[in-house]
Amino acid sequence: MYLEEIIENIQLESDKFECKSKLNRDDVVGWLKTIAGFANASGGDFYIGVEDKTNKLIGFDRTEADNERNYFNNQVNEHLVPRPQMMISFIRYEIKGKERFVIRVQVGNSAIKPVILKYKNVPSIYMRRDGFTNGATYEEIIDMSVKSKNTQYDILTSDVKYDASKFTMLREFYTSHNDGKELTEKALQSMGFYNEEGLLANGALLFADDYQDKKTEIQCSVFSGFNKGSERIVTINRFNGNIISAINYIMEFVTQRMNHSMIKLGDTRKNIDAYPQRALFEGVINAVAHRDYFLDGTQIQVDMFKNRLEISFPGSFYRGEKLGKTYELSGIISKRRNALIASVLVSCNVMEAAGTGFDKIVEEYKGENETHRPYIYSSSDHFTLVLPDLTYMDGVEDSSNPILTFVPVADGTDLDDKVLSFCYYQAHKVSEIAEYLGISDSTYLRKQVLGNLEKQGYLESSKISRAMYFKTNPDMVTVN
Repeated sequence: MYLEEIIENIQLESDKFECKSKLNRDDVVGWLKTIAGFANASGGDFYIGVEDKTNKLIGFDRTEADNERNYFNNQVNEHLVPRPQMMISFIRYEIKGKERFVIRVQVGNSAIKPVILKYKNVPSIYMRRDGFTNGATYEEIIDMSVKSKNTQYDILTSDVKYDASKFTMLREFYTSHNDGKELTEKALQSMGFYNEEGLLANGALLFADDYQDKKTEIQCSVFSGFNKGSERIVTINRFNGNIISAINYIMEFVTQRMNHSMIKLGDTRKNIDAYPQRALFEGVINAVAHRDYFLDGTQIQVDMFKNRLEISFPGSFYRGEKLGKTYELSGIISKRRNALIASVLVSCNVMEAAGTGFDKIVEEYKGENETHRPYIYSSSDHFTLVLPDLTYMDGVEDSSNPILTFVPVADGTDLDDKVLSFCYYQAHKVSEIAEYLGISDSTYLRKQVLGNLEKQGYLESSKISRAMYFKTNPDMVTVN
């Protein structure tokens, strides 16, 4: 028998079609590259149990077919990143009265490109063209990256069917934050939790009661002093589970270990937490909502020091400016990296729909002195929120400005060294730079000093709210 006898209207001459009698265990790359090539092109059908070129049915019995499917899945999960969008099905047929199966893998046009094949720690990118799979060209790789740069991990469709019984923790969380109201199926569907075929979105999987994979991994640590490098580590705990469990775990970890103190206000005494609960909760929600779930092998990092708490998550400030370090939290509008996850948290009444971001944190620290002001730091690969410990009297002092070495700036001024040093660790407004230099906020400062440094590539500028910030370009200087 032949494949065309059991499948109607099959396009055997299409470049979106390939067959294998059996998956070659000795040449995994030989067939994995076809899956990657289909995903990086416009998709295709891959049949296992069908002789190549002749399309003669070889098939498997029921047990063999199941084993072959499992082997295929394991190899794809291990070597292709991100996992391509695929539908795997069994096609049953009979020959001489015996039941046989062919495995059909329908590979979709991946929304996230390029799909990378990594084998023995060597990454490769393949493209399907004219019925053959070959290495992608430089131009093709750039084109794939540009077209997929705005795709979000959590809205992509998984191959897992929705089962309402597996989301009890999410429903309880919703009810507890919505005055006893119940989360409806209509609400889940409207958010894109699952599609018309009942398939869950990637982000929805992260809320399942039994989710245990590492996309949601967390590491919580307590240090005895002020930094990681030279101080004793008191505790390191690791956790992975669904998003609701992750939120609860971080809150419990910090709450159980943070300091408390009593202060006297007139004739009464008041208990002060190291980190206001509202600010802490907002920071945790921000981390789980905005972390980059594409980045495997990463985790949310929660570090408790003698004078502060740092909550870091993988991924820079999403589609925002280069912030560096800034205390101006209230002027920042968080843009959603994960639309579905954010929608679920908004519906649970634990996240602001308007994206007002850090206003709650600023409000909780209102009235505190300069050394107890919360701040954020955004780099190219992670985002960190720092909450000062309100029970530590000295607060968090700024790091001293570094001594820099750099090639003299063309048309430079005597102020260049001080400006670059001041803006190295933290982005600053013009008024802050002027105050530090002890000069007026003048046209000379803005054009001859800052403008020239930016023009020559030594400073990078970004606008937050209505204020212009300047940050030293680390590629142009060396710290002594």
